[in-house]
Parts: sequence; structure tokens; C-alpha cells
Amino acid sequence: MIDFDQARKSMVERQLIARGIQDQRVLDAINQVPRHLFVDHSLRNEAYDDTPLPIGDGQTISQPYMVAIMTELLRLKGDERVLEIGTGSGYQAAVLSRLCSMVYTVERLETLSLKAQQAIQLCGYTNVKFLISDGTLGWPEFAPYDAIIVTAGAPHLPGTFVDQLSEGGKLVIPIGDKYSQTLKLVRKTKDGSFTQSYTDCRFVNLIGKHGW
Repeated sequence: MIDFDQARKSMVERQLIARGIQDQRVLDAINQVPRHLFVDHSLRNEAYDDTPLPIGDGQTISQPYMVAIMTELLRLKGDERVLEIGTGSGYQAAVLSRLCSMVYTVERLETLSLKAQQAIQLCGYTNVKFLISDGTLGWPEFAPYDAIIVTAGAPHLPGTFVDQLSEGGKLVIPIGDKYSQTLKLVRKTKDGSFTQSYTDCRFVNLIGKHGW
């Protein structure tokens, strides 16, 4: 039987620190969250491998390094309200929940959302709210958000996300075609929004009114 605690520690050291992830709060959060609880039981021995894994319905749990870099770009301090688009397995929301005051996560597929809710409940995390809906519409009820993270590839930056971001807030989103994207960091200021490009990546498609 694999030692999950040791596997997680090794993942943080070899896959994250070795590749330049420096935010200690992010490293601590990822070292705390039991990633194996967010994948199918048959895949638990692979949960800490350097790869995305299938979670059903054509969706995946992101590679650990991608979770880390997207989270690090948000530079969370602890008191933020964060919107996640694409709950998926719930793992990214779980990591975020260790770093901010509240996570609001939207998933269009009910089966995935319900499994994610069970996994997060099993972990004992109580600062995550779930919505089953078209994620490209965001979650207007609790806007504005201090940070938004989008875990699916978009053809463009949906204006709904910028509208629901607070002034001074940050948005991380993969933008490109259906087969490859570039990770973008968007900062919203009183003068508008400004975008920086980071690493190439490949995510499942962002499906919805303002996506594919």
C-alpha cells in the first residue's frame, strides 16, 4: 500500500519546488490536501504522479504543477473570496480553501459537482460553496470576487468574469484553441484590465454561453 503522506511530500519537492514554485503558503496547502481522495479509488496510487488523471465525463484532475502555478499567480493572503469556474474533482477548490476565506465553485456537470462535494466534506473543509450551472456566467450572487480561477480552456476572455472581479482583483485563465492554450493572468484596475501571459498549457474546453 502506498504511503500517501510520503507521496504527497515527494510530489511537492520534486514536481513543485524543483520547478520554481516559491509561495510557501501554496506549497503548504498542497502538502496538506489529500489529492488521492479526489480521484477514483482505482487511480489513488497514481494521485501524486506528475500528470492529469481522468475523473469521468471526459474531464480531468489537473497536473499538480498546473494547480500550483495557477494558485501561486493569485498571490492569496488569506482573507479573499475566490470564484472557481470548473469544480471538476474539487481538488483545486480544496487547495484554494486552505488559502482564502471562502471559495465559490461552479460546475456544469451535476455528477462531478456531487462527487467533489463529498470529497471536500470528507476532508472537513467548510468554506466552499457549490453551484451547478453554466460556469461561463460566473456566480453573480456573490460578486465581486477578489480572485477568479478558470480551470478550462477558453477561446477568449469572457466579459462576465471581468465584470465579477473586484477592482484590484486577479483572474487566471487558459486562453487559446480547443487543443492548446496559454495561461493568462488578468489584473483589474480602475483604468481597465491588464493581461500577462505565462506558460503554455492544455485544458478541457470551457463549455457554455461565453465559451465553446
